[in-house]
Amino acid sequence: MWEKKVAVIMGSDSDWPVVKGAVDTLKSFGIAVEAHVMSAHRTPEEACQFASSARENGFSAIIAAAGKAAHLAGVLAAHTTLPVIGIPIRSSTLDGLDALLATVQMPSGIPVATVAIDGAANAGILAAQMIAISDMEIAGKLQARKKAMREEVLKKDQKLQEQIQG
Repeated sequence: MWEKKVAVIMGSDSDWPVVKGAVDTLKSFGIAVEAHVMSAHRTPEEACQFASSARENGFSAIIAAAGKAAHLAGVLAAHTTLPVIGIPIRSSTLDGLDALLATVQMPSGIPVATVAIDGAANAGILAAQMIAISDMEIAGKLQARKKAMREEVLKKDQKLQEQIQG
């Protein structure tokens, strides 16, 4: 049974301020979240074991956040058939471009869906959309969110028009 539960794995606890956006987004849709710190380089056995057993442990998707070399999402994707969403984390070294390229440039057969640098909220939304393929409750919440965004933009446009017309 595909459950409403997403794993959020970050390469370092210093990624938490960014990754929290994914956790908060998932929770806003009523999706259970489990978050962990695991490193593709420092705890490779643990990362591989987590990914290998993620489906059996009830997860429906994995979000992986890492900076610099950013191999975490790829390592997790290599060890699971669940969808993996990568969040490249901005670092002081190359402003996140290194992490973006490491996350998005996966070899054939090991896909990682990748969001923008520090794009944690979109990672949460994408995971929710994956779950919504078979969950109409989540689909309805996503539709309501899009409607709210539309209304917000229309209000901003109306306010601008009023300022222009003076």
